[in-house]
Amino acid sequence: MYHIFSHLSLSFLLYLNLFIPFTYFVILIHFNTHTLKKSIQMEASAEVNQRIARITAHLHPSNLQMEENSSLRAANCRAKGGAPGFKVAILGAAGGIGQPLAMLMKINPLVSVLHLYDVVNSPGVTADISHMDTGAVVRGFLGQPQLESALTGMDLVIVPAGVPRKPGMTRDDLFNINAGIVKTLCEGIAKCCPNAIVNLISNPVNSTVPIAAEVFKKSGTYDPKRLLGVTTLDVVRANTFVAEVLGLDPREVDVPVVGGHSGVTILPLLSQVKPPCTLTKEESEYLTNRIQNGGTEVVEAKAGAGSATLSMAYAAVKFADACLRGMRGDAGVVECAFVASQVTELPFFASKVRLGRTGAEEIYQLGPLNEYERVGLEKAKKELAGSIQKGISFIWK
Repeated sequence: MYHIFSHLSLSFLLYLNLFIPFTYFVILIHFNTHTLKKSIQMEASAEVNQRIARITAHLHPSNLQMEENSSLRAANCRAKGGAPGFKVAILGAAGGIGQPLAMLMKINPLVSVLHLYDVVNSPGVTADISHMDTGAVVRGFLGQPQLESALTGMDLVIVPAGVPRKPGMTRDDLFNINAGIVKTLCEGIAKCCPNAIVNLISNPVNSTVPIAAEVFKKSGTYDPKRLLGVTTLDVVRANTFVAEVLGLDPREVDVPVVGGHSGVTILPLLSQVKPPCTLTKEESEYLTNRIQNGGTEVVEAKAGAGSATLSMAYAAVKFADACLRGMRGDAGVVECAFVASQVTELPFFASKVRLGRTGAEEIYQLGPLNEYERVGLEKAKKELAGSIQKGISFIWK
């Protein structure tokens, strides 16, 4: 009996020796698993919070810019899958031109970051456009205090800001309002992104481009190759109207338009149309007048409801895309633009330019003109001279 009891005691002790460590091991594993699980949940929660913060930063970048040590500052904030490309700012993004322009730039595969700035309504436009499933990251900026944040680090700045033309209003009437707006915006560009290429749309372009040039000169950042007045709408209209007369697809037609961007300063070179064609004197006069007065045609048709916003946005995107392709290094990118020029005796003139990494890298001469075009050129230069001087005087008065 004693032996049996001894045997049982030994067995029990052996069982305890094995069971207790095993139980401790199970408890330890359970504790560590619970701790690990809790740690993973905390990390996942932190990651979710960071992702939410990143999304919020796209729409409200100023919230994060106040946090000096935040790793989520707007400068570092990128959407998952954001496309490689250029950083583009639109100043005046909530306006009649700015909104369709912003939408079309969001679609452009060469744009990686799109900044939308305006003094009103930019948060709503930003929220709306940011929902589009394209690669560009969209951020909104509201009012003068956020102008510098909108401009910092930009490669291309597009400026449609200003009031539109209304029935009975001339481009000179626009000057008194838009000149001050352009001056303020260009001061911000000079400070925050002096190496950016600037596409200036704000009317009257014949005067606002000289204003911008003088602002950049005063700040010591002026590079004439990087300041481009957008006259592409004149080319777009010329291509469309000539194609109607010739019975062609407008996409197959190329009409150089030189001079400026208002009235008689708009000079379509119909003798240089591609594909080559022969137009009668009556056709040339009709087409020239319609191209010169295309803006007025839209203003009157809208009867007080606005000016050429949709076609201007299309033209602006067409020109901006050409600038981005030039910046990328594509060869043979040629568009018409209002730039600092030695093509005529005037300091600024619209003509064909070759776009490259630094802007307008080559400016082409006018080529042979017919008699009708030579007369038109003299009219254009006379009108342009006064508009250019008006812009320069605005800065130095």
